[in-house]
Amino acid sequence: MGAAGALAAPVQAQAQRPNVVFILADNVGYGDMGPYGGGELRGAPTPRTDQMAREGLRLTQFLVEPACTPSRAALMTGQYSIRNGLSLIIVPGTPSTLSGKAFTMGDMFHAAGYATAIYGKWHLGSEPQSLPTAHGFDEFYGIPPDTSWDSATYVDTIALTRSIEAPYQDLLAKGPYIVEAAAGGPLRKVKPFTPAVRAEIDNELTAKSVDFIKRQHAAGKPFFLYLPFSMGHVPNLPSREFAGKSRIGNYGDKLMEGDHHVGQVLDALRELGIDNDTLVVFASDNGPYGEVAFNFGNQGTPDMGNSGPYRGELGEASEGAVRTFAFIRWPGHVAANTTSNAMFSIMDFLPTLAGIVGGKMPNDRPIDGVDQSDVLFVRSATGRREGLLSFIGPDLVAARWKQWRVYFTDIHPTGIGPQRAPGLGSASAPMAGYPKLFNIEMDPHEDRNVGAVFGWGAEGPLKEVEAYEKSLKGHPNPPAPNITNFRGE
Repeated sequence: MGAAGALAAPVQAQAQRPNVVFILADNVGYGDMGPYGGGELRGAPTPRTDQMAREGLRLTQFLVEPACTPSRAALMTGQYSIRNGLSLIIVPGTPSTLSGKAFTMGDMFHAAGYATAIYGKWHLGSEPQSLPTAHGFDEFYGIPPDTSWDSATYVDTIALTRSIEAPYQDLLAKGPYIVEAAAGGPLRKVKPFTPAVRAEIDNELTAKSVDFIKRQHAAGKPFFLYLPFSMGHVPNLPSREFAGKSRIGNYGDKLMEGDHHVGQVLDALRELGIDNDTLVVFASDNGPYGEVAFNFGNQGTPDMGNSGPYRGELGEASEGAVRTFAFIRWPGHVAANTTSNAMFSIMDFLPTLAGIVGGKMPNDRPIDGVDQSDVLFVRSATGRREGLLSFIGPDLVAARWKQWRVYFTDIHPTGIGPQRAPGLGSASAPMAGYPKLFNIEMDPHEDRNVGAVFGWGAEGPLKEVEAYEKSLKGHPNPPAPNITNFRGE
């Protein structure tokens, strides 16, 4: 689905068009991977990711949205998720789904003449107009496009609770299913998505990715591969090869397995001699699962990630929920062994990659992402972004500007407050009067509200809000997702 109008990308970037591989982990925290202080120190060595960091760029201020669907919508469209009505995790049976009018990363690469594929988790809807193959992708193989990795447990938990009285095989026949599709075509069922399939799924997705790379190289066609695999998402059921490899249980095993799969993709590029012709991104969609999914199996060990020095987990809007890892590697173009503390949003990848490959961006809608190629090519230490907004459902709940974070909703910090359940189950309520203000550099854990001391620190975030509100006058958002209010309000 293309846009009504388009702007040409910078001429400078059109000289060389690399292949692009985007590998997206799921709910892996800032403190989980080796180059951010995790890895071996976390009990789960990540040697291939460590190598990728040495060979490319590490972002230390990579910012995302609070949960899976919102972050993936922001990545694909270069817009805040709320602009596409996707600011909550999709729940099957609700109206939340990607519009056919959306412009996606798949659309951009397809229009630029690239072969395109996605293997893994889409999570932007299963309606015909919402499928990746309706948005520029030639191939799709993965889990149901309106659910996540935990749907592999649905049949077993239905049988456990006897919520639906039916023979197990009948429940299995109803799904969920691994599915596939080709450009413009419908979904086809491949096999039931069970815990056993869940444990080995990343092996399948990586093998299909390597096969796609080889096929496109043989055809002499540039390619865009999107590999959103399962590493990090509960239940972290490791494959037979990696079960018991780490020192911290299933979560660590799956970290090590995902690291191995990243290495397999990099090895395939080297073996084909296209290593220097391929830009590879490896990032996480949001902060880690925490206490809300602490006991999701895992042999009595916590199935949860680590936010590093920051507070927060999946579903919250605090720093540890929306800051995670990202690496960018393109030998000969992106300088090796570099680190940038520039503020870089997940939305920035679409305009940045469009600039690099000579793709076109729409001019008939607000694009919240910015071209950050100057960060990639070490031409700027600060980049083109100073602020970022965070939405949960219909609400603007927080804003960042430089090192300042402002909260407009009183979200209980992880693990405390009148209820213990944080993250996806956290309690929140509007605040009367003044917002809360934190300085992320002085206080990474967000323990001290400094609004009374640095009152002027809220001015920058509020300007970000003002600019966003101004954009709504010509481009109002669709109805925001809401599955607690059924009064049509």
